[in-house]
Amino acid sequence: MPEPVTKYSKEDIWELIAEVTDPEIPVLTIVDLGIARSVEREDDTYVIKITPTYSGCPAMKAIEDEIEKTLRKNGIQNFEVRKDFSETWTTDWMSDDAKKKLKDYGISPPGKTDPDEDFLSSLKQSDKTISCPYCDSQNTELQSEFGSTACKSQYYCHDCDEPFEHFKCI
Repeated sequence: MPEPVTKYSKEDIWELIAEVTDPEIPVLTIVDLGIARSVEREDDTYVIKITPTYSGCPAMKAIEDEIEKTLRKNGIQNFEVRKDFSETWTTDWMSDDAKKKLKDYGISPPGKTDPDEDFLSSLKQSDKTISCPYCDSQNTELQSEFGSTACKSQYYCHDCDEPFEHFKCI
């Protein structure tokens, strides 16, 4: 029989969900990405709030399932995972460690968002200089606005002759 939920603190729950990786980029956790927003206690239930990277992100169901699996595996039964749309997710929520992990994995990380740039312009990568994650060259060329997922674009490095993805700055 699982231990009562009161055995765990909010910090304990946070540490457990910090192990949940993104199904599309397995070197990043949902905490690295800033998807996991908070753990709160409502009566005898832990409420885990997550913010999707965008409203139609197909990975969110897998992330919710993985949070549930992780908590249940650790004997936690009284919880609820809630999608929180009170703020729009931004790549600025990604930790510096997450950006380093992306680069080490071969994905060019996003920079900081420009508060003066409108949303649609921020998605247009063709006029931005993107560094190659392999050789740090800026002699790169956009191949496609979309990579393996909608949040990434496809580039080619003319110096090391490697294709790579860039995580879009949103």
